[in-house]
Amino acid sequence: MAKSNRKAEGQVPAGFNFTQQMQRLCTDIATRLPEMNHVDMQQVAVSFSQARTPELHGLQAKLTPLRFEGGKVVTKRRGRVWTVEKLLNHDGQELLYILSFYLPRFMDQPFAEKLTTIFHELWHISPHFDGDLRRHPGRCYAHSHSQKEYDEFSAELGRQWLKLNPPDELFSFLHLNFAQLWQLHGRVYGLKIRTPKLIATPD
Repeated sequence: MAKSNRKAEGQVPAGFNFTQQMQRLCTDIATRLPEMNHVDMQQVAVSFSQARTPELHGLQAKLTPLRFEGGKVVTKRRGRVWTVEKLLNHDGQELLYILSFYLPRFMDQPFAEKLTTIFHELWHISPHFDGDLRRHPGRCYAHSHSQKEYDEFSAELGRQWLKLNPPDELFSFLHLNFAQLWQLHGRVYGLKIRTPKLIATPD
């Protein structure tokens, strides 16, 4: 199964760094595709989690916002004020989102579905890039009135990005399943980031 990127000091890990490659891919998407230009991947952590079951059906990926509605750093629930534990990147800059992929399940999907999943999650990022989700009108604010239409739109974004001729080396790994990726590189590893805790604060 996939492993974290912990290593002895001085050792260079062999294998395929899944989260690093996904970070590079998403950075290109955010730079190349106008609809995604609001996303700053320096403030989006890319992580992986191990799928609890081997079935193909189930959660492929998720986006975790690290602020509340409207980008607020605190919220009030059940009479108490809460904030989210801060997560910083290697430069000490506050991260606003965690983008997580479930392995091996995500890699065992067809190429087109993998690409749709990536755009599905990135499109959840608020156009204000304030740590909140993109909020659609109505009760189902996360996926609008139709998740099917949301996914179709995500798939179209993926096709538009491919038409802009991104380098093959950025996304060629998506043509492989998990076993093929492991066999080709000998190991699959990356960052594992726990979800920051909610912290109660003084009123």
